[in-house]
Amino acid sequence: MPNKKTVPAAIGLTVAAGAIIIATSSGAFAAPEPGAAPTPPKGARATVQVDPNPVWRGQEVTITGDCGGGTGLKAVLSGFSEKTPVLEDVRIIDANPAGFVAKGRLSDTVGNGVGPVFVDCGGEAGVTLVVTHA
Repeated sequence: MPNKKTVPAAIGLTVAAGAIIIATSSGAFAAPEPGAAPTPPKGARATVQVDPNPVWRGQEVTITGDCGGGTGLKAVLSGFSEKTPVLEDVRIIDANPAGFVAKGRLSDTVGNGVGPVFVDCGGEAGVTLVVTHA
């Protein structure tokens, strides 16, 4: 079995000429002015929203967003494991990369709290949190 070498991720922060540059092991991105949100790195540019939010057990939700340069919505995942998903019966209605739509139902097994909703957009990913009520 080949010996695998582990390389730690590196993160650096530089302030130059009023711009904040954040460098990571996967690349760098800049915020042109203080307080402005930086552009996400390639691979994490999809956006996602869940409506309604907050949501009650058993309630249907609509998942929308855009793929941020990805090829189109491939999957919607939720929760922290396959055994306890936040959303069930997820189905993609429209995979359009410029504006996708999916539907799902909040699981009957969740309680009060928050749960992540991830989208895979074929080269770009996105995540949001959904507030859950029992």
